[in-house]
Amino acid sequence: METYISLVNYTAEGVQHMDESPDRLDAAREVVESLGGELREFFLTMGQYDAVVVMAFPDAETATQAGITISGEGAVRTETLRAFPEDEYRELIAGLP
Repeated sequence: METYISLVNYTAEGVQHMDESPDRLDAAREVVESLGGELREFFLTMGQYDAVVVMAFPDAETATQAGITISGEGAVRTETLRAFPEDEYRELIAGLP
């Protein structure tokens, strides 16, 4: 499984209905799991982003499907990054010419 980090910002609609946010997180977890992924961690954050989510997916295409589905509900906008854990990072560096 590949690791992905989503940087999340609430839309005006998401802020307006903040009391529904825990239910939306549960629904997002169901979307991720239905696609064969795992929502590993969720953090509410301060600063440029409202939340950070760490997920695992089989591939980039599946991660993209999840992002489109979740963002399509209208409560959040996301920026998703492919993340390489330390062991993968070390393999990448070791393989440099």
